[in-house]
Amino acid sequence: MSRTVLLLARSAIAAPPLREMERLRALVAALPGVARAEIAFSEQGTPALRHALDALVTAGVAELTILPLMPPQEAAFQAWLTRTLARWRAKDSRPWPRILLSRLLPDDATAGALLADALAAPGQPLPEAAKTAPEGSLVPAHRSRVLVCMGGPCLAAGAEVVWGHLRNEQERLSLRTAGEGCMSAKTSCLGPCNLAPVLQLWPEGTYYGGVDEAGLDRIVAEHVLGGTPVEELAYAPGGRKQSLRPR
Repeated sequence: MSRTVLLLARSAIAAPPLREMERLRALVAALPGVARAEIAFSEQGTPALRHALDALVTAGVAELTILPLMPPQEAAFQAWLTRTLARWRAKDSRPWPRILLSRLLPDDATAGALLADALAAPGQPLPEAAKTAPEGSLVPAHRSRVLVCMGGPCLAAGAEVVWGHLRNEQERLSLRTAGEGCMSAKTSCLGPCNLAPVLQLWPEGTYYGGVDEAGLDRIVAEHVLGGTPVEELAYAPGGRKQSLRPR
């Protein structure tokens, strides 16, 4: 049976890594039994995972194998991918393909052969460090900074997808310079783990929990650009525990 394969990487925004992904896609597409091979990125990059899946669902693909190009696979990887795909599928009225998750290095024999081939290839010597005059840096003028939590519970809840959507929207909407300017950054645990995925927007320090792509779009439009916190998604700090509110 012919297979459809989706090569999934974290991010690529410059030309060289995008060319490398296209090279790998062409290699997979040429394998026996592969009818179609596409690429996608879970963080920043085009096409984003959601957009690539949308195209495959529209095309009526019956079965899809996702091949993650992310060794080693973190323990939270399958958790956030499974939850995210289930969430997207629940909001889509179209029939979805049966999805299989592959491993880049499925066993020791295969891994050893791939690593041996890599070591057998001629290496490129590193050039001696060039002595150059230190360059100055422009300190960005921006009012807002969005911190996306990358702690364990947030990763398992899909923080990588939220981060990727934020970075892609930041590029698309020119958020660094739009309005009063906005920068974004990953961060370690922000604290309210049971509200995952969590992000915090400064200078107000507003906590947002249970953020998905639609929620992030509202935060960008209403808070980052409009200056008004999205109360429906915000959680005020206090001395009592809070639970994630149902949408």
